[in-house]
Amino acid sequence: QVQLVESGGGLVQAGGSLRLSCAASGRIFSINAMGWYRQAPGKQRELVADITSDGNINYAESVKGRFTISRDNAKNTVYLQMNSLKPEDTAAYYCNADVATIYSFTRNYWGQGTQVTVSS
Repeated sequence: QVQLVESGGGLVQAGGSLRLSCAASGRIFSINAMGWYRQAPGKQRELVADITSDGNINYAESVKGRFTISRDNAKNTVYLQMNSLKPEDTAAYYCNADVATIYSFTRNYWGQGTQVTVSS
């Protein structure tokens, strides 16, 4: 089994910053894409940013220039640095990864989510 454990969420004022982390653990053979999604109340889950194992990055238009995704392949960890936060960034943020284990081909996994709340 693979676990994705997120940390770093919290309450911040508009204009502030937060850094999310997500560490993958288990009998991991390789990880391809890792990313962050978010879901606000009453809305669909949406992609925030993702990054492949060789560093190709994709951002949602709404976060370009404010958020930065990065990863440490040696630690099986992905980060999301969020700057200039806005109230509309308030959501539950979920880590996502495509992971191959020593027992199985690549499967998609989700973390449990971490809440980010931006006050105005």
